[in-house]
Amino acid sequence: MSKIAIIGNGISGVTAARFIRKNSMHEVVLISEESEYFFSRTALMYVYMGHMRWKDIQPYERGFWKKNKIDLIQARAESIQFDKKCIQLNNGSTVNYDYLILATGSKSNKYGWPGQDLSGVRGLYHKQDLEYLERCSSGIRRAVIVGGGLIGIELAEMFQSRNIPVSFLVREPQFWSMILPEEESKMISRHILQHGIDLRLNSQLKEINGDEAGKVHSVTLDSGEEIKCDYVGLTAGVSPNIKFIESSEIETDRGILVDEYLRTNIPDVFAIGDCAQLRNPRRGRRDVEAVWYTGRMMGECVAQTICGEQKIYDPGIWFNSAKFFDIEYQVYGQVPSKMTDDLESFYWAHENGKKSIRIVYEKIQQTVVGFNLMGIRFRHEVCEQWILRKSTLDKVLEEIRLAFFDPEFYEDCSAAILENYCKKFGKKIEATAGWRLDEANLFLNKNNQKT
Repeated sequence: MSKIAIIGNGISGVTAARFIRKNSMHEVVLISEESEYFFSRTALMYVYMGHMRWKDIQPYERGFWKKNKIDLIQARAESIQFDKKCIQLNNGSTVNYDYLILATGSKSNKYGWPGQDLSGVRGLYHKQDLEYLERCSSGIRRAVIVGGGLIGIELAEMFQSRNIPVSFLVREPQFWSMILPEEESKMISRHILQHGIDLRLNSQLKEINGDEAGKVHSVTLDSGEEIKCDYVGLTAGVSPNIKFIESSEIETDRGILVDEYLRTNIPDVFAIGDCAQLRNPRRGRRDVEAVWYTGRMMGECVAQTICGEQKIYDPGIWFNSAKFFDIEYQVYGQVPSKMTDDLESFYWAHENGKKSIRIVYEKIQQTVVGFNLMGIRFRHEVCEQWILRKSTLDKVLEEIRLAFFDPEFYEDCSAAILENYCKKFGKKIEATAGWRLDEANLFLNKNNQKT
């Protein structure tokens, strides 16, 4: 029996611990300073908004860890002696290991802005960030958010839930325009404005200004304009949390470099989740992917390898989902913000301006490579199968109803989409499938047998 130490109790570290226990009787130690028990990081905003209590975002009962013989240590790893297989903790104790899994997550980015360390200036990633925001909230008359990503819009919605006015600084010409195609980016920018947020496009932070007590009182933009505020949320992305091992012999770049088995250059040491950087990511995937489901997949994969059945990490086709106030967002496969020379897309938007689909396809072969969905939810497995089997654009439109859920709960826009497609391309196509679950399952079973 080996001893396995895991630094980090986020989704990747906890998944690794659970699957090591499921597959073996190895001794498992889970180390984290942030919180004693695992919680859902993506649900932090709902605690602030009053939709959930803290205990509601903890997926496991307190007794789960003891019952499954997973030891928890609430402390910070200060350093690691890899040659001695020993971790030094900030409480003065040490932990020895046979195998080590680094799952240290991310940290909020700071770009050296003057005033970025003032009181009332903070990112939003850790439990402690939420607690700090809660302590400050009663005195906030206006907040400024810097950075137009997913965390930024979550923070805007959180402030709005407490009637705190928000100015939202976005460097790009539209919200998230580095990721979203122009039409979708403009849709979300309009939606943000409709929710009463003071969205400032093409705006950059120059400095954060404080009073004599070191408390923020305003920001100055690169235009010279000053905005009074009592809180500044720094949400200009996140990066791997690896500072405490950067001076060690472990190889790092932006993150901890790992191979396809999630192994680092140090024997018996692995890295997973947001802190890991793949040396050779598969086509269509990034080397660092700070998303929930890839952390979970990495945790399962590394557990299997440590338990004796080596497994290559393969996240499959890219997908992600998010929510922009009331608009749900899903993406499957390749959807560049600007179409490349070999790609084209079919775009349809609902007349209410809050729903759209984009289907990306190769110009020559007409094979579909990606989907972008706003305000409309498609069946994940169906989209994945269309991409895997290289379905043509015409074929996907014929089968489009397979992707819709029960219209009793979700509006079926397939007729309007087909009509628009036929009009745009001068074609006559009729739907050959329905939305019913048994039809979707039949389609999936048939195609799973082929792949």
